Amino acid sequence: MRIIVDADACPGKNIIEKVALEFNIEVIMFCDLNHVLSSNYSKIIYVDSGFQSVDMRVVNEAKNGDIVISQDFGVAAMALSKNAYAISPKGYIYDDDNMDKLLFERHISAKVRRAGGKTSNAKKRTKEDDTRLDASLRKLIMKANIV
Repeated sequence: MRIIVDADACPGKNIIEKVALEFNIEVIMFCDLNHVLSSNYSKIIYVDSGFQSVDMRVVNEAKNGDIVISQDFGVAAMALSKNAYAISPKGYIYDDDNMDKLLFERHISAKVRRAGGKTSNAKKRTKEDDTRLDASLRKLIMKANIV
């Protein structure tokens, strides 16, 4: 098991590394060349800054039993199709039960924006998000080790 992070604009990297260190799990963070990351624990891999280049590397890297952290529902859906686990940086666990709804909502929002409409902005990160990420990541690690 590894933790694979879509690290472009991913909050909570310190929480991810803290939990991974406790469980001695490898962390691989992918970001494009427009970002600068540093870590004493994670392996950082830079990819070209092309459209969805990071997303595709994350999905291609994911294997059965890995945990993928991304706020992109499409990345999460593809990770789930590879029998990996998927979680958002805010700690929401993606699964087969909620993925169809999330992808449909993303599709509707995109249609509204293309038609000139507005959709709500992402909410500011809270301490509850940090707590949820920590707890959910631990839950997935325990689940993966049991299965």
